[in-house]
Amino acid sequence: MKTTDGLELTVCPRGPDDAAVTVVLAHCWTADTDDWQYQVRDLLEAFGHDVRIVTWDHRGHGSSDPAPLRDCTIDHLGRDMAEVIDAHAGTGRLVIAGHSIGGMATMALAEQRPDILARTAGVLFVSTSSGDLDSVTLGLPEAGRWVKAQIPRLLAVRARLLSRKVRRRNPRIESEVVHRFLFGQPMRLRDCGLVIDQLINCPPATMEGFYRDFMTHDRAAALAAFDGIPTRVLVGDRDVLTPVAHARRIAAGIPTARLVIAPGAGHMLPLERDRLVSDELIGLVTAALTTARDRAAVTAPA
Repeated sequence: MKTTDGLELTVCPRGPDDAAVTVVLAHCWTADTDDWQYQVRDLLEAFGHDVRIVTWDHRGHGSSDPAPLRDCTIDHLGRDMAEVIDAHAGTGRLVIAGHSIGGMATMALAEQRPDILARTAGVLFVSTSSGDLDSVTLGLPEAGRWVKAQIPRLLAVRARLLSRKVRRRNPRIESEVVHRFLFGQPMRLRDCGLVIDQLINCPPATMEGFYRDFMTHDRAAALAAFDGIPTRVLVGDRDVLTPVAHARRIAAGIPTARLVIAPGAGHMLPLERDRLVSDELIGLVTAALTTARDRAAVTAPA
């Protein structure tokens, strides 16, 4: 589908467009729809065609169009999410899950489109933040902020100077970043390989532009819009990108939220702790389906 500013997004809807509940899955920065591969598998196993599932590659990610540097912002991701929902999510209830930048985009969506939030029956925030990311030190208190700023610059320089083929043949820098900063333990090699390849696939503007926007991201005030919606906040206790304190802040800002901390896990919870993330998501979807069926029974003609 094409966004209002002319970028082509790769969208993958599954299930009937008239489903009572649509699950909307927004992926992590530098990733793509495979970020949610285990959750899509588990949702299909749990609900079959009773629900619709919508995944897409953010602008500048995966097989969607690259975005100009100036348009690599969370505000744009929120608008893209709204357009994906308008085009592909039917008219039923929504369960929205956002991992990392996907969670930030969900907060932007709440600011931009309260009408979409009004039909939302559940929200899952996974390894994300409502702001203050400029203070994150990656667990390196002495030089953490400086190191953090150099990583996207280094990856962007490599992307400009070296082809994807060359970087896939020798992904030394990308591999070091993924091992050091993205995963906890245990780590499956296939998941690690996937994330390295996703990173290599990202254009330079995606790395630099979104990082720049992260540093000013502040949507703590938007959290109040989720009050009354069943919300789960998940974080790994070894997440150095969006640490536990950031998850606590989100949960504290939403009275109906429940915080879940995964021991030993890093930033890539949908891959590292796929069963935990799937179970929380399935719980939200089950509750949304029950509510939708109860409403249908009440309004059905005698």
